[in-house]
Amino acid sequence: MLLTATSIRKSFAGVSALKGVSFDLAPGEVHALVGENGAGKSTLIRIITGAERADAGTLVVDGTPVDLAHFTPTRARALGIATIHQQPALFPDLSVAENIALTLDPGRPWRPIDWGARRERAAELLGRVGAAFDPDRLAASLSMPEQQLVEIARAIGASARVVLMDEPTASLTDREVSRLFDVVAALRAAGTAILYISHRLDEVFALADRITVLRDGETVATAPRGSMTTDALVRHMAGRELTTGFPKRRVARGGVALEVQSLTSVSAGIHDVSLSVHHGEILGIAGLVGSGRTELAELLFGLRRVDAGTIRVAGRPVTITAPDVAMAAGLAYVPEDRRRHGVLPEMSVAANTSLAHLSGVSRGGLVQRGAERELAARFVDDLQIRTPSVDAAVSTLSGGNQQKVALARWLSRRPAVLMLDEPTQGVDVGAKAEIHGLMQAMVDGGMAVIMISSELPEILGMSDRIAVMRDGTIVATLDRADATPERVLELAVAAAPAGHA
Repeated sequence: MLLTATSIRKSFAGVSALKGVSFDLAPGEVHALVGENGAGKSTLIRIITGAERADAGTLVVDGTPVDLAHFTPTRARALGIATIHQQPALFPDLSVAENIALTLDPGRPWRPIDWGARRERAAELLGRVGAAFDPDRLAASLSMPEQQLVEIARAIGASARVVLMDEPTASLTDREVSRLFDVVAALRAAGTAILYISHRLDEVFALADRITVLRDGETVATAPRGSMTTDALVRHMAGRELTTGFPKRRVARGGVALEVQSLTSVSAGIHDVSLSVHHGEILGIAGLVGSGRTELAELLFGLRRVDAGTIRVAGRPVTITAPDVAMAAGLAYVPEDRRRHGVLPEMSVAANTSLAHLSGVSRGGLVQRGAERELAARFVDDLQIRTPSVDAAVSTLSGGNQQKVALARWLSRRPAVLMLDEPTQGVDVGAKAEIHGLMQAMVDGGMAVIMISSELPEILGMSDRIAVMRDGTIVATLDRADATPERVLELAVAAAPAGHA
């Protein structure tokens, strides 16, 4: 075998991301690695490329044991391991030729750089992947698909023996995908081992010699492509049983709180999205990484530009051009990355709680600290936020309590529609149950909730209806009674949209 990983383990803050994952790669083999969001694929890739250190396990590359305790990206490249990332890692202010040369020809002190040779080499590599643009162009001027092609060209130029492809077609057109398949075939013929990670099962079955499935940080199946059916693969990916304990119960559904018709944004990668959510309802948004879930929420909140389509709030057309317009219309948004966008960690609980509703605690343009503390104290009590006082910095709270503060910030405005992006990500089991209980209380009070989540049990357990996204659009909307893990995953990875709802 060209690469063998055995019993790889990794934990973050006591939470196991990898629980003894093993797999191997043979020369000239395309080995597909698949799994639901959060299965451990990205962590495994970071360990193989030296970007993350494993807690335990062994890695052998072409017969050479790797010291995982001191393994680095530089050492990985020296061993012939190259990675094509889903999100290209190019230097925006350097040219394409310079970006390619950084890893292929870093240069030596006091040696003149042969710029002509660098350009010729870059042009040759770009031609091999079907990229018809000037190697002198700045990386910042490239589209996402063009950046992806530069990454692929760079990996080919490195003459890597092991190539890790992480969702390499996520932003490519059909023509570019076809060209990539040709490149994969050429690499395979040259004896290169390829680890191919994709949520697109049609690609997996078109390319892979073997398939390994990860679930919850464990290897649950490895089999030749010919002995694995699509149905069996989906069952392996979604094999967790839906846990009990979700507090969701159906309440009397009110009128339509938010309705979207044919929403399109070229820059956000969203096209022809239609959906509705009612008062007293949780609409779950499911989909795999890169499907457009977060981008859709950002569009609705005015963080991205809408090119076409209509948005109606309580039946009234609204043109949302900025967050203040969305807020005035009754929309609120708790983003996925709470530490960067959901809360201001160094500010107090009181200050964070009032941020979205300063007019309610101000007089004559000045914040009334007493009113601010009173508002925060009410939400500390209502949401059971565990904090020494409303004056404590949010950074001193647990992840679950930080998430509650982010909720309080928007609930203080009494929105008609609350959008929650990964509302329980990174919180412990107890805090997760409390947040689920709060969501139920919100819809009990007539609020409309849109919940984006990568966790299938959460989507299935907390949603009244589930809209499944793929490639920037909603491909189907399922009622709670009709939704199963297998059905949701099948829709999320289907080769073509199953129709709008």
